[in-house]
Order: sequence, then C-alpha cells, then structure tokens
Amino acid sequence: FCIWMFIVRIMCSVLGLHVRQNSPRLRDKTGQLYICNHVTHFDHNIINLLTSCNTPLLEGPVGFLCWARGFMELGQGVQSSAELTETLRRYCSSPAALPLLLFPEEDTTNGRNGLLKFSSWPFAVSDTIQPVALLVKRPFIAVNTPESSWLTELLWTFFAPFTVYHVRWLPPLSKEDGESHQEFASKVQELLATELGVISTQITKADKAEHIKRKRHTAAQTAHSNLSARPRTVAQGFLGTNAGAEDTRVARMAQQVKEVLPDVPLSVITRDLLQTNCVDTTITNLLENTDQFTSEAAVGTPSGPAKQAASSTPSVTESTPNLKPAAKSFGRTPIDRHMSLQERKEAFYEYARRRYIEKHGLNKQDDL
Repeated sequence: FCIWMFIVRIMCSVLGLHVRQNSPRLRDKTGQLYICNHVTHFDHNIINLLTSCNTPLLEGPVGFLCWARGFMELGQGVQSSAELTETLRRYCSSPAALPLLLFPEEDTTNGRNGLLKFSSWPFAVSDTIQPVALLVKRPFIAVNTPESSWLTELLWTFFAPFTVYHVRWLPPLSKEDGESHQEFASKVQELLATELGVISTQITKADKAEHIKRKRHTAAQTAHSNLSARPRTVAQGFLGTNAGAEDTRVARMAQQVKEVLPDVPLSVITRDLLQTNCVDTTITNLLENTDQFTSEAAVGTPSGPAKQAASSTPSVTESTPNLKPAAKSFGRTPIDRHMSLQERKEAFYEYARRRYIEKHGLNKQDDL
C-alpha cells in the first residue's frame, strides 16, 4: 500500500501537484477524526496521499462521480446535521474503519486572510480530534474562485505550472469536561488560525453565499446602469452598417438648430442632439445656456447657410439687433434677479420663433 501511495504521489508531481508535510511523527495513527481547514475542492485527495482517510460527501451527485472524486457516500437517508453526526459516530465506532477527515468551515477559502466559522457538528462525532493545517500556494493563478465548480478548478489546476500543498500536523486535542461542542470548535479554530497566520472570523458559509449573491446583483445593476447611460453609443456600435445614415440624420437636425441659433457652435449642437434626439428640446437647452457660448460672428465669418439665412431675413435681424438681452442693472434681491432671467428667456424664445417663421415663410396667425 505504501508503494502504491508513493507511485500516486510521483504521478501527482508530474501533473504539478506537490505535497509537503511538517512533523509527520505528530500524526496519531490511532486517531479517528482529522479536522482541517478548507482551501480547494481537492484537499481530501491531498491528505489521502499522506494517510488513508475518508471524507463524506455532503453536497453533490452520488454514485460513480462521488467515488471518482474520492468521497465516501453516506446514502440518501441523511438529511439533517443530527442524522449526519449519528451516522458518522456509528462509522467511527467500527474498529476497522479508516479515520474521518472533516472540514468544519463547510466551504473553501483562499487560506490567506481568515477562517470561516467552524460548525459544531464535526466535533460531536468524536471527543478527540487531530487538527491539520493546510496551506496552498500557486503562481499566477488563484487557488480557488468563488462560485467556480470543482471541474473548473481541476482544469485550472492542470493549467497552472504547479500547485504546492503544505500540510502541517498538530498534536491531538480532546474536549474537556463541561465544554460544549461549539466551544471546542472555537478553540480548534483559533489554534488553526494561529498556525496559519490568519484571523479567526465569525463569518459562516451562509454569510459567504449571501455576500456572493449580493455582489453578483450589484455587478448586474452596475452593468445595466452603464448600458442605460450610453444608449446611443451602444446602438451605433451594434448598427455599424447604419452609422452613415445615423450621422446624416444628426447632421440634418443640427443644421435645423443652427438656422435658428446661428451663434451656437455646431459641435455643441451635435453633442446635445446625440443626447436628446429632438430638435425642439435641443433648442430649449441651448437657449437656457446661451451665455456660455461666444458669438461665432465676432471671431470669424459666418458659415454659408448661416450667411444666407442672415441675408434672407433682414427684417428679423433689424427687429432684434441684440441676441443677448441683458438686464439694465443687477437685481438686489433674488426675486429681481429671477425676473431678469425670465425676461431674457422670453426674449430668446420670441427671437427664435420669429426667425423660424421668417425663414420658412409661415403665416404668424396660422402658427399661433
């Protein structure tokens, strides 16, 4: 049997699984229960390379897959923790039974930050246990990832250059008189945390599952918000063949706004149209922020369409000589200042309306 285990260890080394152990003489050959921290889905297989033991399958499919993964099948009758504890007690009472290897954390961790809270039911199986500290290291790739299946972890294990499992045997411990199972579990948890150089937390398996669920929900909300914030950019990315038609439509709308507001830069008009997709809304937005723009007529010659619009509508230009009506004096009260702003907005609206009517030759009475 020892020769067979040696051959298996050589095969694992070829696959990149290197196993080391400290103080093998501390291992109790008569012990019935090993308690170990949980790092990967293959911890029980690694411990089995050092000493023969059985680990019951608590979750997952039974049958051939259970046997192939190296778990001990308990059957379909075990439903609660009390039934599981009683079944394992009967197993340990058999003289020919192999030792049990249990993981009180009930879920994997990275083994570098802290230990999950130990469940009390493994410590009700036997009053004497032997702690086993397991440390796993791997270059470039994490030893485990939340929500990943054992098959995914197996593929990553084979893909990684190597994975080192360091097993440390600690002296056996016995439960003291009057000590509860949970107190015994907390004591062993503190011992293993000290040996591994991590902290002992009160985070349970359920807390970890809830955290992963909340994190997944938050990530989905963030992705949805990002997509909602950029609907036009995403649409243009998917409609690559219609990008030219889309640009033409936006340019035509921008020219319509430019005819009404010739002093606003075309780039500003286009940027606002990409957000609103509406000529009227863009005109309203630009009228409310006209003070931020510098008159294009003051810095250069107006564009062709703008010059034609100006030459074709002299009456409008003469009737409204100043595009930016301002208050004669700065109001002393907020009410006065607000009225001044409202008057300027009304003047802008009136100017834009008259420009539009004059440009398209509309009847003023029909427009009203």
